[in-house]
Amino acid sequence: MRVYQLKRTQILPLSLEEAWSFFSTPQNLNEITPDDMSFEILPPKPDENMYEGMIINYIVRPVLNIPMRWTTEIKHVKEQHYFVDEQRFGPYAFWHHKHFFEAHPDGVKMTDIVDYAIPFGPLGEIARLIFVEKKLNSIFDFRYTKLESMFTQTKKEAV
Repeated sequence: MRVYQLKRTQILPLSLEEAWSFFSTPQNLNEITPDDMSFEILPPKPDENMYEGMIINYIVRPVLNIPMRWTTEIKHVKEQHYFVDEQRFGPYAFWHHKHFFEAHPDGVKMTDIVDYAIPFGPLGEIARLIFVEKKLNSIFDFRYTKLESMFTQTKKEAV
């Protein structure tokens, strides 16, 4: 099984505290997920900020509107520094997503590192080449643009 990596970095005009407050609230994930994924957190919905051991169940529709159940566990949390989520059940053979936050002169620097593997051997590799890698990149491209729009606009309105 081959493990691939996607890495993205973004600087937003937020304090570390503001960034942590937004990103450690599971309900905000829907806001930064493309509409065509039809992202939906399933009951029991988390009603608090993330903590180590938190389980989040959701449905996504990444391909042809076919629903896929996905369960992640928040494995590690160091408040205002990082958190790590891992897939327990879902479409990937392996999914390990690290979210890092650090103060930056222009606000907060956020880094996402996703290590993932595709199931189904050679068929999975073909799927990765045809659409999985493109879909992952489009999701993170959407996030980047959405976050820029949300937080740059918020800061302009506050001035």
